[in-house]
Amino acid sequence: MPGVLKTWPAWPEYTKQTEVYAQEPSFLRAKQEVIAQYGKDAICKSWLKTCQALESVTKELEENGASMIPTFDAEKVINDGFTPSEKDYIKSIGCFIVRQVIPEDEVREQYAKLQEYISANREQVKGWPVEAPSMLRLYDSPTQINIRTHPNHLNVQRKLNELWHDESGETSAEPLLYSDGIRDRPPQTPFMGLPPHIDAGSLSRWADKTYREAYHHIFSGSPELHDAYDLNARKNADQYLFPGVAHSRVFRAFQGWTALTPAAPRSGSILLFPHIQMAVAYVLLRPFFRPPESGDIMDASKWTFDADQPWFPGTFLQQSQLLSRSSHPHLRLEDCLVASPSMRPGDSVWWHSDMIHAVDTEHLGQENAAAVFIPACPTTPINKEYIKTQKEASLAGRPPPDYVFGAGSLNETLFKGYEGFERLSDEAKIALGF
Repeated sequence: MPGVLKTWPAWPEYTKQTEVYAQEPSFLRAKQEVIAQYGKDAICKSWLKTCQALESVTKELEENGASMIPTFDAEKVINDGFTPSEKDYIKSIGCFIVRQVIPEDEVREQYAKLQEYISANREQVKGWPVEAPSMLRLYDSPTQINIRTHPNHLNVQRKLNELWHDESGETSAEPLLYSDGIRDRPPQTPFMGLPPHIDAGSLSRWADKTYREAYHHIFSGSPELHDAYDLNARKNADQYLFPGVAHSRVFRAFQGWTALTPAAPRSGSILLFPHIQMAVAYVLLRPFFRPPESGDIMDASKWTFDADQPWFPGTFLQQSQLLSRSSHPHLRLEDCLVASPSMRPGDSVWWHSDMIHAVDTEHLGQENAAAVFIPACPTTPINKEYIKTQKEASLAGRPPPDYVFGAGSLNETLFKGYEGFERLSDEAKIALGF
């Protein structure tokens, strides 16, 4: 099927509880709080509903693969937005491509500029993995600033933020610009660093009372009613309850990559699980059930409710929520995790903040796979506060607050070729917190 992995990579499997769960009281406390709030019966009801719904979801994904992921033209999105039927489909699938957010020729020029910037500051540019750095700890290079502040990019982000709703009056779809890193991965470079995962916190989804309120229907027996685009509770969730390098303080309505070079399946692409509602429901319910010791593991009715063990499969305090075939079998990741469609420089791929995703371990292409990480962040109280501290850090030459771990003495204001923010438009400066 188009986009499906040819061979499952040697990613970790999360099948056994380790001592960390028994030693850290937050795990069992979070489980007990959820049970006390919603009750065993409601959680069991949701479990059976979710696993049953996933049977049809995974069958559809297996049959259709990457063709499930829609593509849109940036000019159409900016000028006309999405039709009602497009919105419904996007909200179900949770991921999509927007073509030519920035013209290809312009992006190729920006990529050449980035390569010059990296070359001029080779000794100061760090990244990971250490043995072959491709995820670069750069945040304010001229290329990144120019692309993330491009008026087309801001307009697309605004349209994506509008897919969420909030009746409180405390938020708006006006984009705020989150400074993230950059990827520049040479061909034939294996990369095992980002197996299937979900960002925006891990245990905090259960442990933070406000965060789990965003998933109220999932825990209360009605996962089919879960609205994955409701910002009313989500805007105040504490994704950073357990600080760690993988966690962001800001709420990203959609995470995003903007391609600097061509991207394609098996060429350093991103892998996506194109479904939101029942996938996130399953991940949230999974810690409350223990698989059968024998028999059909796919028969959800054979799983045992587990109120006493602190194990949350694939959940580690300082990492994103991790998943594997063994720990989350009903997701059928091997059949349903697909590579995004091919992209040209200037195209962007977007995925919901609760989406399961990974980075392809292979890069069999002929040139570097490079992308700028640019999410769509609406205006919320937490996001506004973060953007303010991010601006202060940038002006002082420090890395963004979410990326201080491992940054060392990074100071991009001292880099050769650093241009700063003076030439930006008023719209861009507002989005950056100026």
